Amino acid sequence: MSWVLIAIFLILMFLGVPIAVSLGAASVIAMVTMTELPLSMAAQSMFTAMNSFIMVAVPLFILCGSLMDEGGIADRIYDLSEALVGWIYGGLGHVSVVVNMLFAGMSGSSVAAIASIGKMSINALEKKGYPKDYATAINLSGSMLASVIPPSILMINAAATGNVSIGQALLAGFIPGLIIGFIFMIYNYFFCKKHDIGDRTPFEYPKLGRAFKRAIPALLTPVILLGGVYTGIYTPTEGAAIAVVYTCFISIYVFKNLKWRDIPRIVVKNARSTGTILFVAIAAKPASVLFEIDGLPTRVAEMIAGISDNRIVILLVLYAFLIVVGMFMDATAAIFILVPILLPAVQAVGVSPLFFVVFLVITLSFGLITPPVGVCLYAAENVTGLPLERIIKASVPWIILIAVSLVIFILFPQIIEYPVALVFG
Repeated sequence: MSWVLIAIFLILMFLGVPIAVSLGAASVIAMVTMTELPLSMAAQSMFTAMNSFIMVAVPLFILCGSLMDEGGIADRIYDLSEALVGWIYGGLGHVSVVVNMLFAGMSGSSVAAIASIGKMSINALEKKGYPKDYATAINLSGSMLASVIPPSILMINAAATGNVSIGQALLAGFIPGLIIGFIFMIYNYFFCKKHDIGDRTPFEYPKLGRAFKRAIPALLTPVILLGGVYTGIYTPTEGAAIAVVYTCFISIYVFKNLKWRDIPRIVVKNARSTGTILFVAIAAKPASVLFEIDGLPTRVAEMIAGISDNRIVILLVLYAFLIVVGMFMDATAAIFILVPILLPAVQAVGVSPLFFVVFLVITLSFGLITPPVGVCLYAAENVTGLPLERIIKASVPWIILIAVSLVIFILFPQIIEYPVALVFG
């Protein structure tokens, strides 16, 4: 039954039927034709999927990211990043990486990062003599960090699906995100030195002080959002709501880039993107129930255990599998489908649920910047006007760097697990 469901889903998806509709229709067809379960079970499971306090955090994070994008926060974050690292060889390239990391800690959305910070950064790099395809590639790859560094929307979805603490999962993505960003900066340094490109701005303490002062209201957003979560003052959902209120306040009254009349428009725009994500979550629930009834997670666990009893070998096999999945399937849909199937299997070989959730999110994030369904890739094409093939070719070195980083995390899982153990015990 499980394989029939998956086959129907893939056929419908490749015929161009929307992912959520394909998944829901495949589940209903499999339920009606291959089980004696009442059709009402599908509706009940869908309601259960959305009757969740945790899932409320998703639309709130998306709304918070949009308010930052339109509220003038991006400009201040860019100025601060330039004052911090613009003096290093390949200066504006480093600025692009750092500004993406800082924005990732506020928005949680890779698409928002490439559409706002990315557009600004690419234009600045091109004016300073960087090749446009290189400028696009570094910002496209940097935008992926918003799916890793907290508050990542994909991480929240994966943690909720895998029954892992959202606070712990968000913290676990922080160090890997920083490491990937640091590796990007090393590559940018040597690339710029080899090709003799990129101006450097002199380091000036007064300039850094002014930029930091202007950015303080923006920088307080992740502090308010994540500080209360990690200290246990409020839940991730409550933190997201507080961050939305705070971002509204500073965008309207401090930066004065928004008016109250702009808020309904932003809310409506975000309701559309939120609806897409949550529709996939709703449609995935009946499929998860059928997989469980059919015993698919157990069979997959036995199959994976039959490959090897070595944790590293298993993770490398899953690594290759998840990269392929991420290239052809929306990351959100893949999370809701694969976590219930694969989590029992990796736990059987000693992989912690926390590590698996972070590993899964980073690996599926490849699909955001690779063809054929990379939403960030197409956003970059739209922002720059460059042919898709040029962007893809320029992105290859960066994709290799991300791939190498993931192998490091597989070999040294403490990079992901130790900070969480340190904070949460």
